[in-house]
Amino acid sequence: MPSSRNMTQNDKNQLIQSLRTHRVNTLTELRRIERVFAHYDQAEVCEPMTNAWAHYVNSNNLLNELRGLTKNYPFSSECLDEAKWKVIEDPASQRSWNYCWLVLSKIRDEQLIVQHAQMMAQRPEMWGNRTPTAAGVSQLAGACINEWTWALNQMLRHWEGGSSSSGY
Repeated sequence: MPSSRNMTQNDKNQLIQSLRTHRVNTLTELRRIERVFAHYDQAEVCEPMTNAWAHYVNSNNLLNELRGLTKNYPFSSECLDEAKWKVIEDPASQRSWNYCWLVLSKIRDEQLIVQHAQMMAQRPEMWGNRTPTAAGVSQLAGACINEWTWALNQMLRHWEGGSSSSGY
């Protein structure tokens, strides 16, 4: 991918087209394009970047990447869904076009991992349809919290220093 300093209009149009057609579908690729677009007029790149992030989150690509990092205890889809709803309901979410960053930040800031790990660990189906012991619940919840938190932090590392109002 060309740097923003030597990118032609054609290169930029190709990147915008790749966003619109969802050929770019990983966090790393989307962040790379977002950093290149940081040097361009936001009016030109805001809509395709916003839509690309929304597609990435809503098409389960974010969940798949999180689960790729949590092989022992697959990341909770319920946790991710709750974070998405909280972002949609939050008027402050207009501060960024980056829906992915907003969702991941909401999970971290509202400590949704702890809540969902506890709920999951208490489910009898996690224990062969038997009632789990308090010690078992605590141990399983702790393992999920550790693995899920590690994965969340790995994803958030893509935004060192957070995300600005534009999402960069």
